[in-house]
Amino acid sequence: MKGEIEKSMGLERVQKILAKAGIASRREAERIILEGRVTVNGRIIQLGEKADPEKDHIKVDGKRLPRPEPKITLVLHKPRGYLSTVKDPKGRPTVMDLLGKIKWRLYPLGRLDFDAEGLLLLTNDGEIAYRLTHPKFSISRTYWVKIQGVPGEKKLELLKKGIQLEDGLAKAHSVHLLREREKNSWIQITLTEGRTHLVKRLFAAIGHPVLKLKRIEFGPIRLGNLPVGHFRFLTPEEQEQLRRLKAA
Repeated sequence: MKGEIEKSMGLERVQKILAKAGIASRREAERIILEGRVTVNGRIIQLGEKADPEKDHIKVDGKRLPRPEPKITLVLHKPRGYLSTVKDPKGRPTVMDLLGKIKWRLYPLGRLDFDAEGLLLLTNDGEIAYRLTHPKFSISRTYWVKIQGVPGEKKLELLKKGIQLEDGLAKAHSVHLLREREKNSWIQITLTEGRTHLVKRLFAAIGHPVLKLKRIEFGPIRLGNLPVGHFRFLTPEEQEQLRRLKAA
């Protein structure tokens, strides 16, 4: 219980804070503390004491330790025609071009294809990135998909039972028809893995190529009515919800 309270307060052992800041290795940081060269809020500390790197004034040999970047996660409504990457060697537009004057270095999670749109999460929070992308957590991803033709119930059931692709068996957690027309239809599909082009490959396997693709949910985060090309920061409650995701 005590450890959980300290974690929620942002408290860490000072030697760990120094190591994270690149001041010294963990062992060297311990020696620096024992030599009385580290102060927190003007007081020389003892080995094993804890501090909050974002709130406390930590100094080594009288020099202030730089404050760490805040943990930021945002949700972007990615338009079509943008790459879900930080940089592109070919000079094509990336989602970073949509973030304006955001000063933090963020990284996309669960990439969307160049011609796809919808919910894209970007973060500098390693714990959130790990929980959302590691296969053991089986985080759901829900899409609206426009496809050629109208698949029958048997084909939709096949998606749920599983289809053998070149990189192994893949299946939908849920799938149902949203709207049908003479030559195309809209499907809602939820997957619990993020293999490359998986939605497109699944529908191609049942004979219905994808025409449009839009992600509307990623885990507990929903796109909602966020306008195309705009973003919003996750609330502290949403970020904590992501950090508490459990392995399947």
